[in-house]
Amino acid sequence: MQQRLLDSTPHEIQESLVQDRRGRLARPLAGRERRQAWPFAIGLVLIAAVLPVVAESERALSWPALIAIGLLYVVSTGIEFEVGSGSAVPSELALVPALFLLPAPLVPLMVAAALLIGDAPALLRGRLHPERALTTVAYAWYSVPPTVLMLLAGEPAPRASHVAALAVLLAALLACQFAGDLASTLLGEWIAHGVRPGALIGPMLWVFLVDCTLAPVGLTAAIAAYEVEGAVLLLLPLMVLIAVFARERTNRISGVLELSSAYRGTALLLGDVIEADDWYTGSHSRDVVELTIAVCDELGVSERTRQLAELTALLHDVGKIAIPNEIITKPGALTPEERAVIETHTVHGQRLLHRVGGALREVGDVVRACHERWDGLGYPDGTAGEAIPLVARIVCCCDAFNAMTTDRPYRRALTLAVALEELEQHAGTQFDPAVAAALVRCVRAGSVDHAIESRRHAA
Repeated sequence: MQQRLLDSTPHEIQESLVQDRRGRLARPLAGRERRQAWPFAIGLVLIAAVLPVVAESERALSWPALIAIGLLYVVSTGIEFEVGSGSAVPSELALVPALFLLPAPLVPLMVAAALLIGDAPALLRGRLHPERALTTVAYAWYSVPPTVLMLLAGEPAPRASHVAALAVLLAALLACQFAGDLASTLLGEWIAHGVRPGALIGPMLWVFLVDCTLAPVGLTAAIAAYEVEGAVLLLLPLMVLIAVFARERTNRISGVLELSSAYRGTALLLGDVIEADDWYTGSHSRDVVELTIAVCDELGVSERTRQLAELTALLHDVGKIAIPNEIITKPGALTPEERAVIETHTVHGQRLLHRVGGALREVGDVVRACHERWDGLGYPDGTAGEAIPLVARIVCCCDAFNAMTTDRPYRRALTLAVALEELEQHAGTQFDPAVAAALVRCVRAGSVDHAIESRRHAA
């Protein structure tokens, strides 16, 4: 499968990438995308046009073979598996027969033409912006390296008696294709979207694995077609089957995106409820989100952990809506009885989020642990050390820091310097030492938005 990355990110495969890609397809290219698409497309067109002139082929052109393989290619372009920020198509079922049956210099030109024809329905329906035909042409770059290798190999005929040698050549073609595809994709995505190359290695390896699975099927079809013209069309039923699986996958992803959006909308709504019930708690939660994201980035956590941390920070005080306002807004110190009541808010928060269910159930479990201490003296369960979920340790530290640097009716806010000293002093007792150190680095480096500091005197 040839991966067609239209948008990307440094994070692992995630739902938001697919959603962003779907919205991007119908829009014209952005400035950076144009700087990538035009040179790549023009370069491919020049190579595809010049290669048949400068490179002699040992094979005679068979129009039936060209039409049959071209049809396979057009069909394959309509079968997309959304992978990470892009999509993949089962082009190996057409590319391998093309390399073994057609004059090699014609392969890049045929691939580019087939890709454009395959995109025609989306263009006519307005689902693909006409300017993105440039990126479609640019995708054909992946066919150039194996074409060159096939020419260097002397364009051997796909005879069944030479299957061992053909298998070795196929492996070399795949390696060559992957190397060229990887280089062009990494460079193209860096130019178009500023994506770090390391972010694309995982999805590209997944696509290469599928290529390796489909390529032998393509070679078998090429061997059959060498003896019986048009035999490659026997691959069409397989493509239809793959198309059914691809459609089911697309529908599942659509359902997941809708459900994820609903959960996130619910989380934001609960955040609004918190703020409506108590302005300070709502503002505090937004500030804790900002601090939490900064610490997550500083620690280099996974994207899934980062997303969980963002929702947990937003909702870590949601259980306070079950606590009487006279306790929440009391201007003085709390009595032991009042303290016992307010310490139940994490349990109330867990129960509320469990009732919402789905993705917020896990958030509820972490919310319960957001007031546990590294030394085990926190509440409600007395969990200690690394037994406390990492996200809860991060939110706990950021929550305490924001509370220290915010004015309350019963005390003035600490200065940033004093608050940082408190973090360092309680690292290893109240706070996870690594988390506290990361937050201190973020604040001292200025990576935390100082809008927090400007809001802290507004309470």
